[in-house]
Amino acid sequence: MNAHARPALYRNFHRLAWFALIMTASTIMFGSFVRLSDAGLSCPDWPTCYGRVTWPQTQMEAAQHVASEIRPLESHKAWREQVHRFLAGLLGVEVLTLALLAARRRRHGIAQIVTASVLVALAIPLYMRGEHVASSVLAIGGEAILLLAALRWSNLDLARAAVLTLAVVVFQALLGMWTVTWLLKPIVVMGHLLGGMAMFGLLVWMAWRATHLPITLAEAPRLRWWLRAGLALLVLQIALGGWVSANYAALACGGGSVSLDNFPRCVSQWWPQQNYGEGFTLWRGIGVDYEGGVLDGASRIAIQMAHRMMAIVVSLYLLVLSVRMFRLPGMRGWSTALGLLVLLQISLGVLNVKLALPLAVAVMHSGGAVALLFVLVSLLARLRAPE
Repeated sequence: MNAHARPALYRNFHRLAWFALIMTASTIMFGSFVRLSDAGLSCPDWPTCYGRVTWPQTQMEAAQHVASEIRPLESHKAWREQVHRFLAGLLGVEVLTLALLAARRRRHGIAQIVTASVLVALAIPLYMRGEHVASSVLAIGGEAILLLAALRWSNLDLARAAVLTLAVVVFQALLGMWTVTWLLKPIVVMGHLLGGMAMFGLLVWMAWRATHLPITLAEAPRLRWWLRAGLALLVLQIALGGWVSANYAALACGGGSVSLDNFPRCVSQWWPQQNYGEGFTLWRGIGVDYEGGVLDGASRIAIQMAHRMMAIVVSLYLLVLSVRMFRLPGMRGWSTALGLLVLLQISLGVLNVKLALPLAVAVMHSGGAVALLFVLVSLLARLRAPE
């Protein structure tokens, strides 16, 4: 396939990819809002909310479903969780459409994707009826079909990336289910965040490749290595941020109140007592309600301090990368955007600690991570060395 044929081939694909990208960013941001407003368990069942497609308005309506025995209705929170599920469902349909478009030239490509989707769809009612083993078998079967297709197909027509994105969507649905049924288990919550970021990154890459607007630069090969390292550091920092949130460690250094002495110091000390072994125990069994967190102060401080120290490393690296890019022809706009986003993220992180995690600032901090991911993946997708 030559470069000149690509724009015509992707006339509709790239538009759908950009729309799905925007939807993914919106879903991540809304998910952050749900999480930070403590609404993650406001619908104890899945995928319904107290047995309803939407959500009940009164305690009497909620009492008609067995989920009311798990947790009383908080209608001001339930709508947030269920709307987030609606957004995720719509995003799943968009990604499915992209996968079908990308695979239409593959032998049996449409049949494989449809078969996998049907298996996953059949798994949902089985799960709701309590037939968890049968539901898991169908979901794993559908996921296996998608992953095998991704391994076999090349990526000249973006088929591999599209079907891999659909596989991530399926796994995201499972993580969303486990987030509720395993009571906000931290490893699942962090994995759900990383899955959303992985979807966003794949869609950014596909959207740019389908749009076909390369940046030709003699220094492209070396700069791509810098960008890959920056992306790896950013993903690690996002994972740490997810671990901070999942373990309710964002305010570990300030006791949960507005304080002028919780940054750069922590609980008025430069190096307070920390328990990294307990703070970074990834698996603690099933059946524990993690809402509000279960760790002691020293463990939460360890998580917070690890996030801060990694933030210094990532920020310095990305600022150096920004300076290097600024010296390259045609890269000043991207360089400036990267540098400003890093400084904004630092400021939002400090404000989160200083102001005791105001909801708007915390959600913007999640959005800053999305924006940084967009810049790095965009450059990786567009940079080309001269032929």
